[in-house]
Amino acid sequence: MTAPSAPTRRRRLDSAAHTLAVSLRAARRALLATWRALRGTWGRRIATGVAVGLVGVIGAVIGVMLFAHASINVGPFSAEMAVRPSVHGGTEVDIPPLGSLHLDSHRGPLHLKVALGSLDQSRTEALIDNPSAITTAGDRAVDEVVAGVTRLGLRTLGLGVLSALILSALVFRDVRRTAAAGVTALVVTGGSFGVAAATLRPDAISEPRYEGLLVNAPAVVGDARRIADNYGRYAEQLQTIVSNVSRVYSTIATLPVYEPAGNTTRLLHVSDLHLNPSSWGLIRTVVETFEIDAVIDTGDIVDWGSGAETSYVSQIPSIQVPYIYVRGNHDSTAIQAAVARQRNAVVLDNAVTEIDGLTIAGIGDPAFTPDKSESNEATGDNAGPELLTTAGEALATTVRQSKKQVDIALVHDPAMAQPLSGLVPLVLSGHKHQRSVSILPPPAEPTPDPSASAAASPAASAAPAEPLMTTRLMIEGSTGGAGLRGLENEEPTPLALSVLYFDELNELKAYDDIQLGGTGQSNVEMQRNVVGLAPEETPTPTPSAS
Repeated sequence: MTAPSAPTRRRRLDSAAHTLAVSLRAARRALLATWRALRGTWGRRIATGVAVGLVGVIGAVIGVMLFAHASINVGPFSAEMAVRPSVHGGTEVDIPPLGSLHLDSHRGPLHLKVALGSLDQSRTEALIDNPSAITTAGDRAVDEVVAGVTRLGLRTLGLGVLSALILSALVFRDVRRTAAAGVTALVVTGGSFGVAAATLRPDAISEPRYEGLLVNAPAVVGDARRIADNYGRYAEQLQTIVSNVSRVYSTIATLPVYEPAGNTTRLLHVSDLHLNPSSWGLIRTVVETFEIDAVIDTGDIVDWGSGAETSYVSQIPSIQVPYIYVRGNHDSTAIQAAVARQRNAVVLDNAVTEIDGLTIAGIGDPAFTPDKSESNEATGDNAGPELLTTAGEALATTVRQSKKQVDIALVHDPAMAQPLSGLVPLVLSGHKHQRSVSILPPPAEPTPDPSASAAASPAASAAPAEPLMTTRLMIEGSTGGAGLRGLENEEPTPLALSVLYFDELNELKAYDDIQLGGTGQSNVEMQRNVVGLAPEETPTPTPSAS
């Protein structure tokens, strides 16, 4: 067989190369055509779907922002209700000129705002002429609010969808896309109401946060004892708030305060005044407005503990109720003696006293650090935390030896509180300059002695251990705004104090946390807290104590 010549081989190679090149070009054209087809079809569909969804959501938001409001009558008021998009949700009730109530009623993405506007003349005159009509107004408030919220919800849903339809018609000019945008708006708006309904907390009305003038807080929020006893009944709480606000508006001469229950004891907890002269005026206002029975001061009333500062405590008699005090780490024994000389002051230094049936024990801080250090540093054999623990154990021994059950224990530094766990239901302290409430860990069980266990009688070993009580630790913020050091940060330290409500069994039922903006500021907030209504939170205090 004769081998092909060189020209023949070249022709064959050229032909194969040409065929391969043609095949590659054809495959490339096919791939490009397929890509263009896919990109043109699915890409346009995806882009159109995203655009329709965005237009539907934007239209719904515009409808909610512009039209989601309705007017209703609540008692003697003409109120305006509005819904706004929100991340956190909740409800705000504006009561001009008294302030506003903020309720953690539900989670986002909708925020309900109720603004009490003008009074209806005929309904107001009926309240003034017939005081019993106030109760009737409160009874009707639940039905009026429910009807108003229902009407507002339907209005918001309809107008949100309508706005989305109008906007999509202007943008797309296509019936199918307009309908799709309307469905999107319906799902988004309806889903938002569904989230709000699923996270609804009717009992949040028992724990409102008040913002406004301090003197009006009791009149608007209401009596803590009544709320504590009935916090589970949403309707009664709403009736109470409407009735209280009706009383405020129907009285022309003076603003009323709530009528206290005869068996309720109110204590005002203050701490860490740090020589702030404005603290005394604040304490007097709260004592008079909330009808306080006694003031508890958990120390650091001054800064340096010097003799020149003793004149500061001469304002204590102006409070005109018993003033119970324990020494802080900034207070010297000279300051403690100056407090003891005030006619209404009671100094507790590992001692027990009784106020309005409440048995109170307290002990002063064992360390004296007038240099404004951030920790209690002591010298000697019992230094630092050991010294604080020893003082806490000394107070625990005093509590055990008390002839009557101690209801409240007072210390300055919360590090002294643990030995009191299981012995008292409530420990009050300060020092941290930040408000927090927590439950103390139960005391550690002692290690059993094997020899003692063997010698114990079967009856004694079979006897069940007596359960220990739960001890709540309340750390107060600084009623003096941390003194001059409160101005060292960008935001001044707020002035903080709390009103505690006890029933006839000496049990803590509720407490109001009051906070005023620091030096140079005037905003006021009050948070109502009902004991047992929600799990205790334990905020971590900042290490800015001194």
